[in-house]
Amino acid sequence: MGMSEISPLEARPAVEAAYSQFVDVRTPEEYASGHAYRAINIPLDTLLTNLDKLEKNEPVYLICQSGKRSMQAAEILNQAGFSQSISIAGGTTAWQAAGLPMAAATKGG
Repeated sequence: MGMSEISPLEARPAVEAAYSQFVDVRTPEEYASGHAYRAINIPLDTLLTNLDKLEKNEPVYLICQSGKRSMQAAEILNQAGFSQSISIAGGTTAWQAAGLPMAAATKGG
């Protein structure tokens, strides 16, 4: 129950599961510049208005750039009654450094 933090390597099998909830809480611009494979973008400042997109009783894995915003997001979800919110330590920087799969940058416009 509650919130926790795990390494990118620990998170990988969980976020690659079929129905995993893997949320990148960075800005749309940051997300478009390249993000962890299978992460969906719900920016931190819109998280509270998008809670209906997430299943409360399933784990939600959160990633940002360095791990700071994902911890804030985990706190928000925890307070909103989510059973498990998990921040990925070191964020996208650590994810990429670990050689884990990335989705290519997309052109904005």
